[in-house]
Amino acid sequence: MKISFPLLSALSMTGALLVSCGKNEAPQQNPMAAAVPVNTYTVTQERVVGTDTYPGTVVPLNEVELRPQVSGYISQIFVKDGQRVTKGQKLYEIDRTKYQAAYNQAQANVRSAQANLNRVQKDLERYENLAKQDAIARQRVDYARADVANAQAQVAVARAQVASASTDLGYSIINAPFSGTIGISQVRVGSQVSPGQTLLNTISSDGPTGVDIVINEQELPRFNRLQQGNQPDSLFTLTLSNGSTYAHTGKLTAIDRAVGLQSGTITVRVSFPNPDRQLVSGMTVNVNVLNQDIGEQVTFPYKAVTEQLGEYFVYVVQGDSAVQQNVKLGTRFQEKIVAREGLKAGQVIVVEGIQKLRQGAKVQVGAPQAGAGAAPAAGGR
Repeated sequence: MKISFPLLSALSMTGALLVSCGKNEAPQQNPMAAAVPVNTYTVTQERVVGTDTYPGTVVPLNEVELRPQVSGYISQIFVKDGQRVTKGQKLYEIDRTKYQAAYNQAQANVRSAQANLNRVQKDLERYENLAKQDAIARQRVDYARADVANAQAQVAVARAQVASASTDLGYSIINAPFSGTIGISQVRVGSQVSPGQTLLNTISSDGPTGVDIVINEQELPRFNRLQQGNQPDSLFTLTLSNGSTYAHTGKLTAIDRAVGLQSGTITVRVSFPNPDRQLVSGMTVNVNVLNQDIGEQVTFPYKAVTEQLGEYFVYVVQGDSAVQQNVKLGTRFQEKIVAREGLKAGQVIVVEGIQKLRQGAKVQVGAPQAGAGAAPAAGGR
């Protein structure tokens, strides 16, 4: 049989193409999964003091704006700015001249009305005696009784005017409603003031001071339990703006009446002693609240955590593979975090090389990282 040269060339090229295609498809038919190089960590138990931290604002438990109840000009100021005052102490005086005159006039009106009442009462007694002897018309006695009733009403009106004038005269002196610290005066001697409008000053109570924090509504059941149960002394602590720890511990005293419709949050008030006046109204502080992560807890490096759709998991090494394990996270401190659920001490987890891992992937373990010693106090939310 005789085969032409062009036909032989075509058959040769077709064979080469088939061999080439076969070589390209071979890896897909027999994949070889390469092991991912990773570093691991052996989960340990450590002693932890877990706290949740909330930003807070110092608020006095009792604070009042001082505003006048009568008009006039300031004639005297009895205290210095920032001075500590006691309940009932004089603070400001509004010119009393017209109020004293009005009071004196009202008292004079009472005396006049009382004298008129005494006169008509005597007339009535005389007319009633004459009426018993039929020596006077009965109508005249009735008129005398009406005059007495009218005079009694005039006395009552005059006494009410005295009370009103006395109140205005008293309002011309502004006294401290409670013991505390007064702020910087907003008026000076000679300033004109109007009732209920002009701010004279603000006074804040000394003693225990409140710190307000805002919590999410999901945390409300926890704080309700804290309020109703026995609160340990170290449950609430303060960290000041300079990083120092406040010397006194606090106590949960109040939870606001309602959750904000827009924010979904609610205000909680914690009371702290303030003997040295370190806590000043308006200060920003951090309130530390002990949580459930107290004592021996399972801990691991936070960098081992991966999040997917709001859930957290780590890769646990089983044999030569890495398996995803869901975990419930607790308090984070420094580079570590508490595992409340999902992990046990002694398990080996991946801490480096996580980005290349998938569920069940083969791993090539490098030098493991040993667990550290006792952890410091934990904090954060």
